Amino acid sequence: MKFIMRLSLGLAFAATAAVATAQQTFPTKPIRLVVPFPPGGGTDILARVVANKLQSGSGWTVVVENRPGAGGNIGVDVVAKAPADGYNIVMGQTSNLAVNPTLYAKLPYNPLKDLAPVTTIASAPLVLVVSANSPFKTIADIVAAAKAKPSAVTFGSPGNGTVAHLSGELLQRAAGIKLQHIPYKGANQAMTDLVGNQIDLYMSSIPTALAQIKGGKLRAIAVTSTKRVHDLPAVPTVAEAGFKGVEAATWFGFLVPAGTPAPIIQKLNAETNKALKTPEVREKIAAEGAEVLGGTPEEFAALIKSEIARWGVVVKESGAKID
Repeated sequence: MKFIMRLSLGLAFAATAAVATAQQTFPTKPIRLVVPFPPGGGTDILARVVANKLQSGSGWTVVVENRPGAGGNIGVDVVAKAPADGYNIVMGQTSNLAVNPTLYAKLPYNPLKDLAPVTTIASAPLVLVVSANSPFKTIADIVAAAKAKPSAVTFGSPGNGTVAHLSGELLQRAAGIKLQHIPYKGANQAMTDLVGNQIDLYMSSIPTALAQIKGGKLRAIAVTSTKRVHDLPAVPTVAEAGFKGVEAATWFGFLVPAGTPAPIIQKLNAETNKALKTPEVREKIAAEGAEVLGGTPEEFAALIKSEIARWGVVVKESGAKID
């Protein structure tokens, strides 16, 4: 009996020592960073900025993998069900972490139970844009057209139940109008259709639309922040345009599968925050119209919990539901 007890204790100690050694040497192989949206969108752009800095600054190999579909659910679920060893990270954001739990009747993952937050990355308000040759120059123009012909003005978003879609719903309620919602599977095709005048309006994350706004292909009508955005100083907020209650932002952050050892999460957190504090990353994120956040896993967890409650109310009031 004593021999068995000593053997058990020895094996337990060896296993603990092996885990501790693995955590100290982490990472020893490439890290997969899953982006649950197509290439070229705001989530993808910000993920690659941070991934590139982790590679150059920490010497890690970070491979970005786009796994779009189902409003971000497919990519998030891939990581939620991946080995909890630190080598699988997802770039989560407001839609798939805070909106989808209420929007989807059957979500394949629970963001509060199946994922462990690492750190927030950034936050960006949304911008209402039209093509450069659109007759709409202000929200008042849009409201007048929508009231003259209800449901004739088309409004695109990157998908049903996304923050962009729900922000558009908030605008319609605030303005007392009805737009025809056109959901897309991501931003790229929507932007192409907007520039080509196939749709009238598009609610976009600023990182997604900023280059085309500055390039003269799109006209920014208003932003959903509480104050004007540094990179778009001439663009008013929706509140300045006379419509209250449409404040919204998309936040982004790294998460790993639940059960990932705390020392590995802390190491990922420390290196990511280190990258976020560099002038190079801050400038690149600011150039995309976003604000660097960073912080602790606990702060990110609290944000997710509070945002699930907030957006749950908006989803229910909008009547949006996906089976």
